[in-house]
Amino acid sequence: MTSLADLQDEYAFLEADDRYRLLIDLGRGLEEMPEALKTDATLVRGCSASVWVYPTRREDGSLHFLADSNAAITKGIIALVLLTVQDKAPAEILASDIEGALAPFDLKNQLSSNRTQGIPNMIALVRETAQRYVAG
Repeated sequence: MTSLADLQDEYAFLEADDRYRLLIDLGRGLEEMPEALKTDATLVRGCSASVWVYPTRREDGSLHFLADSNAAITKGIIALVLLTVQDKAPAEILASDIEGALAPFDLKNQLSSNRTQGIPNMIALVRETAQRYVAG
């Protein structure tokens, strides 16, 4: 995956239609999530599209998230969120400013409110997962 900083630089120079395409391409790059993991238990509440997030813990203790959506742009937004937390230690995730990392993308002004309403819920789920592992 591309680094978040590189993506921000590219995104800043693009027109709106090209930004949509960039998000869609980013979503296509997500690791495939097996259909068996797309259950009610992994469904993120409050998203206009269906969004599933499944956390796993690696041997080194870092968290790795599988995620998918039935909407291409939403899948790209998920990929952006995951770029801020993927394969990091739970404590590092809790200490990170996910919203701040996503701020340069100005998603609330670039996309419809339907597309962005679930972002806080995705972020909350990632943080809750990290908190469970920190609490042990």
